[in-house]
Amino acid sequence: MKTTRALVDRELAPFLDAVAPLDFTPENLPEIRRTADATPPLPAPTTGAVTREEVTIPGRDGAPPVRALVYRPAEVEAGARLPAVLHLHGGGFVIWRPEINDARNRHIAADIGCVVVSVDYRLAPETAFPGPLEDCYTGLLWLHSHADALQVDPARIAVQGESAGGGLAAALALLARDRGEVPLAFQLLVYPMLDDRTGSREADGPNEYAGQFVWTPASNRFGWRAMLGHEPGRGDVSPYCAPARAVDLAGLPPTFMQVGALDLFVDEDIDYARRLLRAGVPTELHVYPGAFHGFDILPGTRIGAAFLREAHEALRRALAR
Repeated sequence: MKTTRALVDRELAPFLDAVAPLDFTPENLPEIRRTADATPPLPAPTTGAVTREEVTIPGRDGAPPVRALVYRPAEVEAGARLPAVLHLHGGGFVIWRPEINDARNRHIAADIGCVVVSVDYRLAPETAFPGPLEDCYTGLLWLHSHADALQVDPARIAVQGESAGGGLAAALALLARDRGEVPLAFQLLVYPMLDDRTGSREADGPNEYAGQFVWTPASNRFGWRAMLGHEPGRGDVSPYCAPARAVDLAGLPPTFMQVGALDLFVDEDIDYARRLLRAGVPTELHVYPGAFHGFDILPGTRIGAAFLREAHEALRRALAR
């Protein structure tokens, strides 16, 4: 494989030695989780006052209850109706909790003037598909059914996620479309993890310039194996698990996607955006040259600031009255 270090954005390059790829094994997953849970929240600019409340949502059809964090602007006028974002965190389906995005979710709530509900879905491999997605759907139903109490406009609900959370957000949009219970206004997919076949088939002709940093083909196979309960790349994978497998993308909500050019997911994300456009879904895709997976969490870079700003601008436009 070609080395892509020379292609890395010059502001991101100094961080490469500190962001070694995650080397998952069944044996070291508990320790990786302990370290991940101790990681400070992703950085975000200081914004106005926001409240955070933890809620427990009853599970559906015998499933366990679902924990979620609810963020709201501290001051909301009586009678006002706010847009809302259902947020799904990243972590390859196997690590992290919604607290990892605490600062950013506060920033979204203050900057956009919206309610954010971040779902603590069950992790794989302890809970494989469809459990994590059903947890996300439970959170979406709760947000929609509690719109009055939350002062939310039920016609302005978006789903957002990063990495594995982006894949879950895309899957949730498919599920919501097909079940017809909650209309979605928008989906914001941040370097989403959409295709279990990526890195799993030699015949694919892998992109030699993608996936060398942070999230590698080996990490990807581990995450998908945990979520699926079997080896990835087989022919019997549900599109509600791997959205790239969906045949029909028509009727999905308007979409904004972001991915780095050196990210393992760049090809599957570009292809999904192309297919959304061909299905008549209004879609905007931003590919960031020199950027690897998760680059936006690194502090003090212009490219990271632009990434965050462009995501918020897209949310603001989509959720405006």
